[in-house]
Amino acid sequence: MQMKRYLITIQLVLINLFLSAQVEKNKIDSTTAQITITGVIADSTTSLGINGATIELSWVALTKDANTTNDIVKKMSLTTANGKFIIGNIPVCEKYTLVVSSIGYDTKFKEIFVPQSARRDGAQEIRNIGTIKLLQSQKMLGNVIVTSTAAPSMRFDIDRKIFDVEKNITAQGGTAVDVMKNIPSLSVDVDGNVQMRNSSPQILIDGRPTILTLDQIPADDIERVELVTNPSAKYDASSAGGIIDIIMKKNKRTGINGIASVGAGTPGLLNGNINLNLREEKFNFFVSGNYNRSGGQAIEETGRQNKSDGQITDYFYQSSTNERIRKFETIRFGMDYYIDNNSTLSLTQSFNNGNVLNNEIQDQDYLDKNESLNYTGLRTANGVNAFNRNSSRLSFEKKFDRPDKKLTADITYNNGGRNNESFITNDFYAIDGTDYAPANMVRNAGSGNDHQFTVQADYSNKMSDDKRIEFGIRSFYNKTSTNFGTYSIDQSDHETKLPLSNNYEYTEMVNAGYLNYANKWKSITYQLGLRVEFSKLDGFLVDSNFNFGYAFPDGFNNLGYALFPSFFLTKPLSENEDIQFNFSKRIRRPRFWEINPFVDINDPLNIRQGNPALRPEYTNSFELNYFNRFNKNAGTFLAVLYFKNNVGDVTQYSDTISTAFYQQLSNAAISPDAILNTYINAGYTNRMGAEFTVQKKLGKGLNLIYNADMQYRVTKASVNKLDLNNKGFNFGTKLIANYKFITQANKFFNNLGFQFVANYQGPRVIPQGRTKQQFVADFAMRKEFLKKKAASLSFSINDILNTRRFGNIYETENFYQDSYRRWSVRTFRITFTYKFGSANFDLFKRRNNTADFETDGIDSAD
Repeated sequence: MQMKRYLITIQLVLINLFLSAQVEKNKIDSTTAQITITGVIADSTTSLGINGATIELSWVALTKDANTTNDIVKKMSLTTANGKFIIGNIPVCEKYTLVVSSIGYDTKFKEIFVPQSARRDGAQEIRNIGTIKLLQSQKMLGNVIVTSTAAPSMRFDIDRKIFDVEKNITAQGGTAVDVMKNIPSLSVDVDGNVQMRNSSPQILIDGRPTILTLDQIPADDIERVELVTNPSAKYDASSAGGIIDIIMKKNKRTGINGIASVGAGTPGLLNGNINLNLREEKFNFFVSGNYNRSGGQAIEETGRQNKSDGQITDYFYQSSTNERIRKFETIRFGMDYYIDNNSTLSLTQSFNNGNVLNNEIQDQDYLDKNESLNYTGLRTANGVNAFNRNSSRLSFEKKFDRPDKKLTADITYNNGGRNNESFITNDFYAIDGTDYAPANMVRNAGSGNDHQFTVQADYSNKMSDDKRIEFGIRSFYNKTSTNFGTYSIDQSDHETKLPLSNNYEYTEMVNAGYLNYANKWKSITYQLGLRVEFSKLDGFLVDSNFNFGYAFPDGFNNLGYALFPSFFLTKPLSENEDIQFNFSKRIRRPRFWEINPFVDINDPLNIRQGNPALRPEYTNSFELNYFNRFNKNAGTFLAVLYFKNNVGDVTQYSDTISTAFYQQLSNAAISPDAILNTYINAGYTNRMGAEFTVQKKLGKGLNLIYNADMQYRVTKASVNKLDLNNKGFNFGTKLIANYKFITQANKFFNNLGFQFVANYQGPRVIPQGRTKQQFVADFAMRKEFLKKKAASLSFSINDILNTRRFGNIYETENFYQDSYRRWSVRTFRITFTYKFGSANFDLFKRRNNTADFETDGIDSAD
């Protein structure tokens, strides 16, 4: 599809050059005469009108002064549901050039000549050019729609990377987590959390906030992923770590079209997906459904040395195996209503639900300072986490006299519920196998609800080739409530509610407005932007009657905290090279689990608790980009030097729990030597780095994407007189190789494609230690077959070497800990996909919709 757009662009450029060369030939005096051109665009096979086809009319603006430069003027329109179009208020000229294009059809050109008699002053002419019939593109023949594979899987712009998910074979049948693993600039930890250049980005779906986690989004429903490393003022200011915008599939082809897939694998993999759309007259209906199940046994290991005054006092080791079964179901549907050529009203609705079952067994060894075994522990934990998520969106788009002048507005409402329950038993045994201490038994039960509103309106106007203005407003509201109870169970099954129980609610509100202005000075293109945001979070612990939260700005004294400027400067070095410098100020607001004082005891050795005193952090982000588009479409190269200054960086801090805190957690099945992980605001964290991304096409079938990121990080922080300062260098690299056979000599190898992804992440400093290095490799192959490649069969291996694990080393005055954990395991999957469609499908059984116009004698463009 991208190749088709490129060809259309080239054709339009050639037309402009031709028209420019004909200026003197066609030159006439300007008059006050005007003309209106009408017609019908139809399918050459069915003679049915084509909805939404693009009409571009070009002519030469003439003056009476022979020395005055004459310009080529363009006017655009879209066909209505029955293929009609009308372009009015056009000054009369001798000749016009009409370009007609539509997805799935070959572009068509037509020259329209106006006789001298129609060019008198004050004349008002209406010219009906009749029916122009378009031929279906060779990429859309018969009843099968074929997607081109010529375009690269990754496209690069100065400010973003665009990743085509369909070409990511290794993620087929998986979730958005699998997609993110194979995108340059991104790293994914064991829990499915994504980082961009070692910072947490904002996750959007179709440009709007979501309450879904990445593992709740089916990969087969994603069309593309866009990465914005340094967002402008147009974007939400809480995107200090960049933006990941997940664009969902929504077909708009005429007729009925669909893609269906089914897959299975090990351990316990099963997936099915179907996408359908029906477009006719003023309506486009679409629906998709997805089911995804996975299983596997995850392993975790931890080794600890506890210290006092620098001397080791004892050792602790634990190893866990966790059998997980995850089941997710999704249905998504909606409708586009084309009010007229320039106005569209859209409604989208989605329902997501699922659950995760966990059965964990943990072995524990407690040793003295001489590493002699004192006693052991056996912990079992069985639990289920269930969720449901709903999302509704109503959108309106209005295009004015030019496609690059438009107004969009939408309302998005996300809501859902969640509940979880788990049973934990911890038995302790002496060396001889007898009971060492009474068993701890705990039951956890929780539930919660989320409601999220986003209202947004944006206006953009490209007033000339260089000048553009855009502005908009946005209001975001989020309300969350959670009830969580922890109960200690004695030998007689009597339950006692523990202080860990928590009942809280919070509301978050962000109101914003922005303005961007772009223009050109000599050869430099610039964009200046300013965003204003007012944010507030109010949290309340119901059981303890405790309030927490923040408001920014809080009064007029710190009004500057609400201002977020940005600017971009771009200078072309040659036809294929650009250099850009940009700056933006952003904010990172603490997430609710980072400020919620609830204590998470799922891991008895590493418990977690939020810090209600956290404040937002501010980021000053600078980038210097060099972009090179190689000649002959051979590839692209992007080099970035970046610097991020995070003031008040939200930083994780860990320390052994105090005796008093352990007594509060009595009978909660945790270790007296457990580490408490919480969060603080650091003084600052600076990240300085260089990132290089190259996409190169080698030969006819091989396409390579290579990414390397080098970063030096400095953190300045302290808590309770404890120095948490740290600094160090880290390196990460990723290689994506795609190869496809295109040969008529061997039917088996023809249209057989391979994908290999390798990712290395070096050790990275954290305030009290470092993360451990990891290397991961994935492989997949896909064979396309049947007429026009309607069907495909793919086979994938995720984590070939079974090394996808996340590890940390903590080294403090009180303990040394080496641990690793993993969420997913190596998987094998086979997926079958079938594409189908018919442009001739007619829901309302219409005979023909092109008979409403009668021609005026001008030849049609058949």
